[in-house]
Amino acid sequence: MKNSILKMTAIFGLTTVLLNSCGPKDNPPLVYFPDMYFPVAYDPLMKAKDAYSDHENEIPAFVSRNGATGLSPVEGSVAQNRDGIVSEESLPKNVDEYNAGYDASKLITASPLDPKNLEKDLARGKVLFDHTCSACHGTGGDGQGPIVQSGAYSGVPNYADRDITIGSVHYVLTNGRNAMGSYAGQLNVGDRWRVALYVYNTFKAPTATAAPAAAAPATTEKTSTAPAAAEAKTNAK
Repeated sequence: MKNSILKMTAIFGLTTVLLNSCGPKDNPPLVYFPDMYFPVAYDPLMKAKDAYSDHENEIPAFVSRNGATGLSPVEGSVAQNRDGIVSEESLPKNVDEYNAGYDASKLITASPLDPKNLEKDLARGKVLFDHTCSACHGTGGDGQGPIVQSGAYSGVPNYADRDITIGSVHYVLTNGRNAMGSYAGQLNVGDRWRVALYVYNTFKAPTATAAPAAAAPATTEKTSTAPAAAEAKTNAK
């Protein structure tokens, strides 16, 4: 009799648990794995929206990371386009396409980078140029880098003697020119623009702004003739 009562109690208790577990899910108990209970698809590293706002008793899984659905990779371990510049360039298929692209690039006199960050972009451009380009082009942009001075390589031009723009420097960095290969594999699109900014502003723009100084002797000549004119006037008296 006693065993029968225990069996009936156990069956009744199990039935109660099963019936409660199969009940409505409108207000479930505390959810410890919301991504599995309420599956929502996210793109990698995107911000989580209020996908669970209807469930008041849910643990805010993403609050600690400011809504991020995943952890960002370690800086420098995965290439990311933080500049937001979309590069749709494709390598020219033949010489005519290359030359047409190069001529068009000379008309580009500004980079797509944020002008507010010009000082920082120039500073990074210098670091990248010194590490990547100066071996041939020289730290002074005169084409006399250590590889050229060693005699192992020749024909590297002096930037001051070349007709270049910010766009043409970027084009050459992307596609190469003559004996220089493409550096698109070494520098991302934003950094190529930074190097182009640095090259133009450091090695070419100063020569352009210094050109009007050639007219200075004429001004000096005028001022130097003034005392002579005064002296002649005195002698005439």
